Amino acid sequence: MTVPHLLVIEDDPDIASLLKLDLTDVGYRVSHASSVMSGLTRLREDAPDLVLLDLGLPDGTGHDVLKRIRKHSGLPVIVLTAQGDLNSKVELLDLGADDYLVKPFDHKELLARIAVQLKRFASDLMHFGALEISAAQHMVRYAGEVILLSPTEFRILQLLLDEPGLLYSKAKIFSEIWGEHFQRNDNLLAVHMTNLRIKLRKAGASGLIRTVRGFGFAMHVQRE
Repeated sequence: MTVPHLLVIEDDPDIASLLKLDLTDVGYRVSHASSVMSGLTRLREDAPDLVLLDLGLPDGTGHDVLKRIRKHSGLPVIVLTAQGDLNSKVELLDLGADDYLVKPFDHKELLARIAVQLKRFASDLMHFGALEISAAQHMVRYAGEVILLSPTEFRILQLLLDEPGLLYSKAKIFSEIWGEHFQRNDNLLAVHMTNLRIKLRKAGASGLIRTVRGFGFAMHVQRE
């Protein structure tokens, strides 16, 4: 079972240290960023399962981070805020926050809110051996290592994983990914399949995709 990875974006070192201690004590993996820029870097490199986001950051606000996350991902975000008025709460939810806690907050309440969001988000995950894919987060990991895919590569992998072992024809894949109004182009599909395979192989996931020459592709299912 993969241990959930939480990212704390908080510029107060005392609060960040306390959060990291509390969260690691109950078994979470925790990374920390203290600014908007370092937070966005950690998001890209670590692919966390949930973000705890402070609003007051030295090079911007948590609102900036939240907006950037919601452009590409449904990753759970719990905002930690000193602003408890109704308008602030409504604004955070409108921007895409999944939950919020007003400082100072109770340790047990924070843990309970985290557990709820992780459980909700876990239903989105697809697993295929050591391969893990999240549509909402637009994230792929193999044995815990993040694999950065283009949107098209991601959609192709997601399609093949819908029914592992099922052979998808080139025509079917092209129609599902590019739409029926696009003229079929096997060379275009071949380029994306090659790039996808290269990225999987570099992460140690070679041989996951099976090719039937002249017809199409399928996820390689090991028969017991």
